[in-house]
Amino acid sequence: MIAIEISDVRKSYGSLAALAGVSLQIKEGEFFALLGPNGAGKTTLISTLAGLTRADSGSLKVMRHDVVSDYREARRALGIVPQEIVFDPFFSVRETLRFQAGYFGIPRSAVLDTWIDELLGNLSLSDKADKNMRQLSGGMKRRVLIAQALVHRPPVIVLDEPTAGVDVELRQTLWAFIRRLNVEGHTILLTTHYLEEAQQLCNRIAMMKAGAIVALDTTDHLLNAFSERVLRVVVNDELPPSLTVKRVKQTGAWHYFSIHDYAEVEALLGEFRQRGVAIQKMEVAEPDLEEVFLKVMNK
Repeated sequence: MIAIEISDVRKSYGSLAALAGVSLQIKEGEFFALLGPNGAGKTTLISTLAGLTRADSGSLKVMRHDVVSDYREARRALGIVPQEIVFDPFFSVRETLRFQAGYFGIPRSAVLDTWIDELLGNLSLSDKADKNMRQLSGGMKRRVLIAQALVHRPPVIVLDEPTAGVDVELRQTLWAFIRRLNVEGHTILLTTHYLEEAQQLCNRIAMMKAGAIVALDTTDHLLNAFSERVLRVVVNDELPPSLTVKRVKQTGAWHYFSIHDYAEVEALLGEFRQRGVAIQKMEVAEPDLEEVFLKVMNK
């Protein structure tokens, strides 16, 4: 089943094409990354998906519900953690989450309070449950935003820069919780400038530039297509004049070799042994999503 379906969506602000015919399908249960530089159109696309912005043309669906003609069900199926920290200063954390649940028609009950307690525990907010929102730090407020997005148990969760300005401990706690939700069947759409997060967490990645999708593939395929593994070694002697794997460059004592797989590493090390070359240091650099991103953006 398709959790998010975006078909030829266009949105312009005067002469600026914020979305230039974006089409995208995200399957139910995927952990999907939407990457791009500032101004690429990511937030506009998310705002359109959430019903906060009306597209000029095209269609968007969440769990088969059109965000315009069937907006109630589309919004009920969606939980969004925005970039901006927005909060009501007059309520406690627990009251904020109860009100948020009420917007989706969920009455106050023991079941709701149990779920709120679970959210607060997983986001390290239990000791702040009865604190007024004004008393919280910026990082704590961002945790509450995440709890708000999840309180009505949406099948689709959009995380728009959820770890911006967040400390390392919360980041690890948050990702452990989000991974669990994904394993339980929730579809996750993530935008982030922390590309290592996307590389570690996401099954597929789309990259946007100037309102259009310029790359879309599985994480592994993107890494293999646009990046490469690099073996670098320091040896005790001069390298033999001819080797199976060609040396790319030498920087100081380090010799660099571009490799496609670990079979080539094994073959190269075998040649070193046969020719009496001893390795003093060795490192293998894996493909890097940041390198891929820069290559795609600069094409």
